[in-house]
Amino acid sequence: MKNGSPDSKTAGLVYTALMICLVLLGTVLFRIPVPMTQGYVHLGDTMIFLGVLMLGKRHGAAAAGLGSALADILGGYAFWAPWTLVIKSLMAFVTGLILERSAHNHKHSYSNDRLVKLTAMTAGGILMCAGYLAAETVMYGSFAPAILGLPWNIGQVIVGMVLSMAIYSAIDVSTKNK
Repeated sequence: MKNGSPDSKTAGLVYTALMICLVLLGTVLFRIPVPMTQGYVHLGDTMIFLGVLMLGKRHGAAAAGLGSALADILGGYAFWAPWTLVIKSLMAFVTGLILERSAHNHKHSYSNDRLVKLTAMTAGGILMCAGYLAAETVMYGSFAPAILGLPWNIGQVIVGMVLSMAIYSAIDVSTKNK
């Protein structure tokens, strides 16, 4: 894998499958219940952002959507899986699209600028928060309970951004030293 995209179709499939598993594990193993929403916050977004940074928009979006939807199904929230599949896939795709466009505009293969990465993840996070706000409004039949989850989703995105940047930086440094 170089610069945000896998080297071959086989590598792309393997890395995407690995990220699906990491998104799933980050979501189901590190859950903090939010009683007022009957949901939870998790570290899955960390793995989603990491997947986009490492794999690019297409493979990152596939890993984000499938890993998160599987987490919903296996975690007892199967009724959320279709929403999650779409919302998390779009979150990752938009993040990757911004990264790739920035790299194209700056004439290098993938953006290494931290500000660009944070901006891309912020855009993806905003999309995710808006997506779940809309989905919860539909699912609960009211905007009022949906708004209760918004601060938790924002916090989850911020933690995901910080942790994914730290992990990505560590991986980047370790692979450059080889």
